[in-house]
Amino acid sequence: MSETAILEAEGVCKHFGRLQVLHGVDLRLRRGEALGVVGPNGAGKTTLFGVLAGTLPASSGRVAFDGQPIDAWDAARRCRAGIARTHQVPRPFLGLSVYENTLVAAQHGAGLRGHEAEAAVRHSLSRCGLAGLSQRTAASLGLMDRKRLELARALATKPRVLLLDEIGGGLTEAELVTLSALVASLRDEGLTVVWIEHVLHALLKVVDRLVCMDAGTVLAQGDPQTVMNDSRVVEAYLGGVPA
Repeated sequence: MSETAILEAEGVCKHFGRLQVLHGVDLRLRRGEALGVVGPNGAGKTTLFGVLAGTLPASSGRVAFDGQPIDAWDAARRCRAGIARTHQVPRPFLGLSVYENTLVAAQHGAGLRGHEAEAAVRHSLSRCGLAGLSQRTAASLGLMDRKRLELARALATKPRVLLLDEIGGGLTEAELVTLSALVASLRDEGLTVVWIEHVLHALLKVVDRLVCMDAGTVLAQGDPQTVMNDSRVVEAYLGGVPA
């Protein structure tokens, strides 16, 4: 495996009974880059995230973080090591406040305590534009603020790699602009990002490199514009119409 990659998947396969969802996926994530992942529904993108984050065990293949095999690590250990993820549908504790939700992530996700945990929460909420809503319950938030909270909770674990799963879905154009700028600023600060997204124009403004998946395999990867113009990507993902 490459010495320069912070997160790697090699030959990863995933079966659910007789259904094979991932077919020998290889992925190399360089430190400090923003990598976009696109593909049609059912391509295996979210399943790949589950394998990388440790919520799903790979059926075969290897995953390494910072050069160390982590196949035997559960999601909690991977989170404490620096791999955080968000979900397509935000999953806050609805009865807790924004602050409390983020504190749970800092304490249980990163193992932080006391002033260190509180500082991580304040920083994350400020970074995501939620400082003024810290005492609101999660149940009272609209979609954009729930997306911000999902991101704030991930950031409170002090990740080195952030896996974003369709965080732009369902947002207005103005909200997308704001969220994309936030992700870009995180990348510029040195955070390594992998972003699954169907809203292509938002994704392409941020990512340095692009991977297209289809039917559980990597169809193409490389420079974003080159990938989007690849004939296989155009056929499988764009319905035969170039981006």
